[in-house]
Amino acid sequence: MLVFITLVGCDERFYQPDLTPPSVPRGLYAEAGDKLVEIFWNQNLEHDLSGYRIFVSTSAVGKYQYIGSTKQTYFLDKGIPNGQTYYYTVTAYDFEENESPLSREVVSATPRPEGYDIILKDYRTYPDEAGYDFSAYSVEPFDDNYTDVYFENYNGTYYFNVWKEDTEIQDLGYTKSLYDIIQAPTSGWSPTGDVRSIAGHTYIIRTWDYHYAKIRVTLLSPTRVIFDWAYQLQPYNTQLKVSVPGVRKPHASDVGANRR
Repeated sequence: MLVFITLVGCDERFYQPDLTPPSVPRGLYAEAGDKLVEIFWNQNLEHDLSGYRIFVSTSAVGKYQYIGSTKQTYFLDKGIPNGQTYYYTVTAYDFEENESPLSREVVSATPRPEGYDIILKDYRTYPDEAGYDFSAYSVEPFDDNYTDVYFENYNGTYYFNVWKEDTEIQDLGYTKSLYDIIQAPTSGWSPTGDVRSIAGHTYIIRTWDYHYAKIRVTLLSPTRVIFDWAYQLQPYNTQLKVSVPGVRKPHASDVGANRR
C-alpha cells in the first residue's frame, strides 16, 4: 500500500500538461491563379506539431475568418471570385490543440482569369479574327473599339500591335511558361505600339482602361499565332501572379469561424 501511494505521488509530481503553443508560422507568400490562391509558408520545427490553420479576410486589418487546415506548408483556396483581393494569415497547432497567434506576416493575392490556345490570324487576310479583347475573353475584329491587341504578318515577320494612342505593349523575352512573369512593369513600353511576335516569349499589355494582361506565344505560323493569357480584373493592379507580403499585429478578435 505504501508503495502504491509513492508511485501515484511520483506520477503527480512529474506530470505537467503541455500548454506551450507552437511558434508563429513565418515566410508566408501567395500566388494568384484563375479563381484560386495558393498560400505557402516555412515549416515549423516543433516535434509535437500537428498542423496549420488558414484564415482569410477581404481587408488587410481583418476580420480574419477560418477557411481550413492542413499538415502541409501549402494551402489552396479555390473556387473564389476573380477580381477580389484576399488577405491570408496562418496559425500552427500541436497535438494538445495549443495554437499559436496569427502569423504577423499577411499576404494578399488577387485571382484573375486566364485562357489557353487562343488563335489570332493575320489582320490583313482575316481582319475579323485578328484581334483580342481581354475584358470579353474573345477574339474580335482587329479594328474593333475594344480590341486590345492584334496580330500581323508583315512580309514574313510577325508582330503584335496595339493602338498606341491609349494602349501599351512590351516584350519580356523568353519564359518557360505563362506563370514566370509575376508582375506587370509600369515602364519600358514599345514607343511604336508594336513588338515582334516570337514563340516562347511573354508580353505585357496595358489596356486602354488601365488593366494589365500577359500573353505567351506557344505557336507561330504565316497565318496565325496561338497564345495563352492572363488578365487582371482590377484596374491599376499590376499583380499577375504573386503577392507582396505585409505585416500586421494580430488580435484574438480577428479569428472567426465562417467563410466569407
